[in-house]
Amino acid sequence: MDGIGEPTVPHQHPTDRMTITADLPISNTQVADSIASAVSEGLVSRRKWLPAWLFYDDEGSRLFDRITELPEYYLTRTERSILAARAGTIVGEAAQGELLRVVELGAGSADKTRLLLAAATARQGTVLYEPVDVSASALAEAKERIESEIPGVQVAPRVLDYTQGFELDPAVPGERRLVLYIGSSIGNFEPVEAARLLEGVYAGLAPGDTLLLGTDLVKDEATLLAAYNDAAGVTAAFNKNMLTRLNRELDADFDLDAFAHRAVWNTVHSRIEMHLESRIDQTVRLAVLDLDVDFAMGETIHTENSYKYLPGRPQAMIGAAGFSPIACWTDEQKRFAVSLGRVE
Repeated sequence: MDGIGEPTVPHQHPTDRMTITADLPISNTQVADSIASAVSEGLVSRRKWLPAWLFYDDEGSRLFDRITELPEYYLTRTERSILAARAGTIVGEAAQGELLRVVELGAGSADKTRLLLAAATARQGTVLYEPVDVSASALAEAKERIESEIPGVQVAPRVLDYTQGFELDPAVPGERRLVLYIGSSIGNFEPVEAARLLEGVYAGLAPGDTLLLGTDLVKDEATLLAAYNDAAGVTAAFNKNMLTRLNRELDADFDLDAFAHRAVWNTVHSRIEMHLESRIDQTVRLAVLDLDVDFAMGETIHTENSYKYLPGRPQAMIGAAGFSPIACWTDEQKRFAVSLGRVE
């Protein structure tokens, strides 16, 4: 989701494999176990961290939708402008005269995807769309909205943590897959893990299938920081909502006023980092885990990375994963890139 967290973790501590079944929600027990495991590991580490997928409870998802509409948050509208201008070309390049099936990793609300689905249905009449996400509720909402708004689209949602494996039913003869991984979600991964994820996607595809990768590009520091520290404080609320979730689900006693949202630009690693910084010396109790966590004033919980790429790097990434780079499109200001690669 546009560079603010999909189910990934700073420093890439693996999460449990989720269910790979269409239309079947992940059980509450699985979610609870994943939260307990990740929080137990992250908050006792020397440098504390929490997994970014904790952002996305119902309130976190609502807050993220607000973030994408903020004037400072250029990512969503910039990528949308590229897709709006190039959707027909992208679909044509991916299909190469065959029928096209569209898969989307970390689909969420699938807002920008509608541009590509509309282009696909204009080309071939009907299209099968397989959104992949860990949120069954988001997928259900996307299915209802897309099928009502774009006649000819059949939505077959997949509740799946694609970061732990890429596994889909084979396409039918005469059909090619276009896998969408947009929103610069790849930037939430450490470089080694990003490479592994792309290699996993490549391994799950057949010759002729394609990957469309959306990536945020390096730009001036002020623009980057503003996008993750907006004047209205929505991103701060989004970051702190993670603590609200732990209070609710792990019977913790985080005082949200005792933590501050921090977004910093790490020049060495070419990434924005999001942190929650303790304003005071304090101890937090997580009753469900029977865990007490001490915080020194100024100590942080690292909640997300968002890597920004130099021009040419996205094509190199998909090439290293095995894809043949086909094309790369950017906006006029070269803030964002959308790259297409094919399995030969």
